Amino acid sequence: MLLPRWWELGDPCAWTGQGRGTRRMSPATTGTFLLTGEISNDPITFNTNLMGYPDRPGWLRYIQRTPYSDGVLYGSPTAENVGKPTIIEITAYNRRTFETARHNLIINIMSAEDFPLPYQAEFFIKNMNVEEMLASEVLGDFLGAVKNVWQPERLNAINITSALDRGGRVPLPINDLKEGVYVMVGADVPFSSCLREVENPQNQLRCSQEMEPVITCDKKFRTQFYIDWCKISLVDKTKQVSTYQEVIRGEGILPDGGEYKPPSDSLKSRDYYTDFLITLAVPSAVALVLFLILAYIMCCRREGVEKRNMQTPDIQLVHHSAIQKSTKELRDMSKNREIAWPLSTLPVFHPVTGEIIPPLHTDSYDSTNMPLMQTQQNLPHQTQIPQQQTTGKWYP
Repeated sequence: MLLPRWWELGDPCAWTGQGRGTRRMSPATTGTFLLTGEISNDPITFNTNLMGYPDRPGWLRYIQRTPYSDGVLYGSPTAENVGKPTIIEITAYNRRTFETARHNLIINIMSAEDFPLPYQAEFFIKNMNVEEMLASEVLGDFLGAVKNVWQPERLNAINITSALDRGGRVPLPINDLKEGVYVMVGADVPFSSCLREVENPQNQLRCSQEMEPVITCDKKFRTQFYIDWCKISLVDKTKQVSTYQEVIRGEGILPDGGEYKPPSDSLKSRDYYTDFLITLAVPSAVALVLFLILAYIMCCRREGVEKRNMQTPDIQLVHHSAIQKSTKELRDMSKNREIAWPLSTLPVFHPVTGEIIPPLHTDSYDSTNMPLMQTQQNLPHQTQIPQQQTTGKWYP
């Protein structure tokens, strides 16, 4: 498949080419594959996955910051992948023209036993991002600085990992801060005295106090790479002892019983009918007893309440009748009182004829319903109240 003019496959950093789209690498090296759109300035994004699978292999990573930047496919295979061809499907999307293109990258992983690198050192570079470190010229400069300090015969980059993949934090977008990158290199000779300076007690104490250790060879890196010497890791695989121990049978370890033999089909079936009845009948009986007790309390214990409710109307009628009787007696007693009538009830003269008008009430009149204002009248048992004479002409 021919690639379109708006993207191309860049040259690898550690892979060796065997025909277009085929690369060879070993577990002792880090492979880098550049996906670039330098031919045009169109925004291009890439999608990578293992053929037949939705994602890439666990050892292979991919990073692309923006659609206008290059995509970088990198990683370090393990010994389990030796001899297995890995086919990576790369799909490119042009975000301006909406064109797509696909290319298959075949990676053949070879064994690294012929090139052992038992001495490995991991550096943490603070002023670099992973895609910047994966550039061939930058990685070459770093390996050259390490080679001047270490003086090995063979030196390779074994693994390159972003600090974010190790649990690091995303830096603030100020002062051009970088994420940081871990670079592990391997060599065939022991570590130099300069690298061993990190292990002395004085530098270890300074690292525990978050102070920068004193390393004599730091000036060889400082021009381009800011290394955190407190995070350097030195691994000597020649002194590593195998942790595998043969299991010695003794107490607590069961003897080998051979292969597992499942039970035969001739097992006697078990009847669960009795268990079912017990499980269902006992709760049902308890619930029934509780229901009967509640029904008896609610329905059969209400005789006293009903009798009291039946007696209540009679008591109310007797009480009402007593009130009416008492009211009538009070009214009868008020009729027989020999007291002076209020002035408002005395007889008055008719304003036209001059005749005396009798009071409005009679002896049979219910005084309890008597209005407040009545006409005045002289009663036989009441003394005449003299009226004040005014000067001037008087009219009868």
